[in-house]
Formats: sequence, C-alpha cells, structure tokens
Amino acid sequence: MDIYAKNAPSVSVGVRLRQLREQRNMSMRTLASLSGLSANALSMIERSKTSPSVSTLYKIADALGVSITSFFGDEAERQQVVFIKGNERPRVPFVQGVWEGLGGEQFIGRIEPFVLTLESGATSGQHAMMHTGHEFVFCLRGSLEYKVEDQTYALESGDSLLFAARLRHSWKNAGNVVTNALILLCDFSEGEHLTGMHLNKTQKNV
Repeated sequence: MDIYAKNAPSVSVGVRLRQLREQRNMSMRTLASLSGLSANALSMIERSKTSPSVSTLYKIADALGVSITSFFGDEAERQQVVFIKGNERPRVPFVQGVWEGLGGEQFIGRIEPFVLTLESGATSGQHAMMHTGHEFVFCLRGSLEYKVEDQTYALESGDSLLFAARLRHSWKNAGNVVTNALILLCDFSEGEHLTGMHLNKTQKNV
C-alpha cells in the first residue's frame, strides 16, 4: 500500500524557517546560539541548499519556541474537528524522507499524528530525542529500527511500538526498500512543543 501523497502540497523548510525567525525578530546568530547549530548550517537550510534531518528540525523548532508542525505552514486557529484529504496532506521534506502532517498542526487537543516516508538509510539524525507524553509507532510498509534507550526494536509491516517519550529515542530505515510509518505523539505537557529535548546541544552535520 503506497500512502505517499505525491500530489500533496510540499512546504519549503527554508522559506518557512526564515518566516518563523523573522516573525520573532531573531537573528541568525541568536538562533544558532539557541539551537546549538552553526549559523552557516542554518543559512544553508534557509537558502534551501541542504535539507535538515528530523532531529535538526526538532532543535530549530525548540530554539524558536514553536511546534515542529509549524514548518507545515502558517499557524491557523486550532479546530475541534480536522479533516484532511489524502492528497492534501502538507509535506515537509528532510534528508532521505518526507514528513506528512495528519492534522495535529490544526487540532486543538494534545495529539500530533504524522506519517514518515523513509528512503533506505534514512535516520532521525545524529542525536536522540526526548519529550513528555507517549509515542506510538505503526510500521505500514518496509522495516524500521527504533532505538529506545539501549534497546533496539525491529519493526516490520504490521508491527507497532508504544513507549514513554521521556526515554531517549531515535530511528532509522536499515532496510533496502522505502518505509512508511504512522507515528502518534500524545499526552504531552500543555505548552510543550514536542521539540525534542535533546541531551546534546551541538551537531556537526545537518
């Protein structure tokens, strides 16, 4: 089953990053200091010269004080009911994959569902992620390795994983085919933006 919405609107991470930064009157140097990323790396992302990893997006969102879903487009008023057609899911491309929103960026409750489409070799980035609440993962196609603390779980099509998101976690597609996974973040603290409370504040590679 191919759930990748090829005709869905694609969001430019670089353009959106510049908008979010300028809306907050934040200089590139300040954002670099707060995110632990270099000003050069951030400039490359803003100019669409490189695509950030998922963990890098989390670090940037954390520094900006926004949800990672803010990269899906302009923030709109939250709704109690959100309906999205399959070919209208907003997409954010990252290194070797695509993040597709499923309405969490528009919903009033504390839940953020999304779909990951991952090429072979795709990873969440150099550093593990941590946040409050719970994380549910359902492998729709292909295979996915999810590392939670020191334990690695090998998910194949139909397999699921549920864990406390305060635990250090990361993922990668170690297989040789494209992977699709449904991920659901929920019960996080009010006001928290699920921006990956990373243990490390520096990252050599974007």
